[in-house]
Amino acid sequence: MTLHLYFARRFLWLYLSVFAGFFTLTLLTEATGLFGQFDGSKIGFTDTLRLAALKTPASVYQLSSMIAILASLTMFMGLSRKSELVATRAAGISGFRSLTAPIIVALIIGIISVAALNPMAATALRWFESETGRYETGTTSSFSLSRKGLWLRQGSDQGQTVIFADKANFDATRLSGVTFFEFNENGIAKRRIETGFAILATGAWQLGPGKFWNINEPNVVPDRTAEEFQSLTLASELTSDQILDSFGDPTIVSIWEMQSFIDRLERSGFSANKHRVYFHIELASPILLAAMVMIGAALSMRHARSGRTGLMVLFTVIAGLAVFILQDFAQILGSNGAVPVLAAAWVPPISAMLFALGLLLHLEDG
Repeated sequence: MTLHLYFARRFLWLYLSVFAGFFTLTLLTEATGLFGQFDGSKIGFTDTLRLAALKTPASVYQLSSMIAILASLTMFMGLSRKSELVATRAAGISGFRSLTAPIIVALIIGIISVAALNPMAATALRWFESETGRYETGTTSSFSLSRKGLWLRQGSDQGQTVIFADKANFDATRLSGVTFFEFNENGIAKRRIETGFAILATGAWQLGPGKFWNINEPNVVPDRTAEEFQSLTLASELTSDQILDSFGDPTIVSIWEMQSFIDRLERSGFSANKHRVYFHIELASPILLAAMVMIGAALSMRHARSGRTGLMVLFTVIAGLAVFILQDFAQILGSNGAVPVLAAAWVPPISAMLFALGLLLHLEDG
């Protein structure tokens, strides 16, 4: 038990150290990329660093599997170099048993990451998107889904417009059952527009037959001055890509809210394949971390004096990158509907674990 606790503490310390290194490097990289991006805005060093800090957690979170394999590689290379693994085997403890504690720690880290780090990273990324939109245009455009339909908000120098729609088509260029709420630059409502449909054209919404009410005009009763129209054009800076990207990026949605978000997405007429694949990939991530630990151990448990250490390190990094790329490729196929969602999410981590198990059997007992 004491030996397993030693291995567990050592792996946890190395994982946290590698994580901190990646976090610092990513923070500096993001900050460097943000410098000079907002030329027309008054954004200083502090604001740039704050924006980078908001984006960094999501970027590092996506690299959890690579952090796990590097921590495993570093740990077992250190144990081999100090002949600790030789002493362990001499005491009758096989390489498989030596892996028990790091694998359990990796599973626990994976579960904690999904349950806690994922929501934190998603929230920080949403704040980042909102802040960068404000710095770029001076106004914000936001998008959300409710149980009853789709909410959009577009901004300009003249004010804000809030849009509610019962449904949308697959590319968000046609909304059905639409209500527009227009506000002036002071945030005071000035007009409400209802229409059966609205089509997003270049730089404008083209509205079908409907009715509008002028609001907050002195000595005017909105219902008495309401006017009907057969068509109406409203200026807009929104594009189909902006709307789809806002709903198409699953990393901004917390794992705890994902299932309800998927239901709302489908009720609004959008495809939820990308979010379903991401949801199952997150659920499978603890298995992937454990598989990465096994791969890192399998290629670094040889005694340092046996040579070819550099080659084993290279093979370990290549194997980790191969699994990382395979998962991304499977995610793309699953998002496009080319393969079933469960296969796209669960096959890569299970395949990685079977590959690592085969390596261990060959190198340890082969």
